Amino acid sequence: MNSPLISIIIPAYNSAATIGACLDSIANQKFKDFEIIIVDGASEDKTISIAESYRQKHKAINIVSQPDSGVYDAMNKGIKMANGKWLYFLGSDDKIYESSTLENVASYLKSTDAEVIYGNVFSKRFSGVYAGEVKKNDFIQKNICHQSIFFKKSVFQKTGLFDLRYKAHADWDHNMKWFLSDKIKHTYIEMTIADYADGGFSSRIGDPVFAKIMKWKFFFLMRKELDFRKRMALAWDETKKALKENRMHDFFFILFRLPKFIFNA
Repeated sequence: MNSPLISIIIPAYNSAATIGACLDSIANQKFKDFEIIIVDGASEDKTISIAESYRQKHKAINIVSQPDSGVYDAMNKGIKMANGKWLYFLGSDDKIYESSTLENVASYLKSTDAEVIYGNVFSKRFSGVYAGEVKKNDFIQKNICHQSIFFKKSVFQKTGLFDLRYKAHADWDHNMKWFLSDKIKHTYIEMTIADYADGGFSSRIGDPVFAKIMKWKFFFLMRKELDFRKRMALAWDETKKALKENRMHDFFFILFRLPKFIFNA
């Protein structure tokens, strides 16, 4: 059996109110060379029965339901299950924007030499379309919605899976890894990919664990653009802050990478 071009991975938990509309937006696509992987966290409502009703009509749907450690654990499971050449993550309360969206995206996927393609989302939260073409320095303030990104599966061999320590912003952490890497080519396409709901976990819940280490991670990935004095000052400040706040995991995370950071290796 040939692998599909795209694996659409949908993490879900108690999503009975929204998953039907999400799956309709996929089923209505003109482009059909995809599989759908629903990774459910042992929902207690009718999420699974609704998903099963769609699987009766669309055989390309795979469903797994078991307890998990949150949305990024579900996404990691989906990565491991995926057979597609490209991976796309859609929330169970999100929708693909138009019936021609995947058809239009597929034309880029088939011809690009990039490993990541990203576009935009539409959301009431952002009062319209978000976020346009992103520059490196933007990442210190804003993220790219994962609903607008298509990854070659090979990307995760280079970046690793989503870090489960970050309950709400593991995608932000991951996006910095590929966007700021000189080994992973990415391309922006001026296209709205998804209708992004405002009810997702990361939009409602902050991530203080990620927030405290984000500055270090960002500048570590940007170290080749910093002079020696700036690197030394950042290393001292971030190490001292981690110790003062008793963030020992972050302290050793920074300490282990200090030589590479300071000497721009």
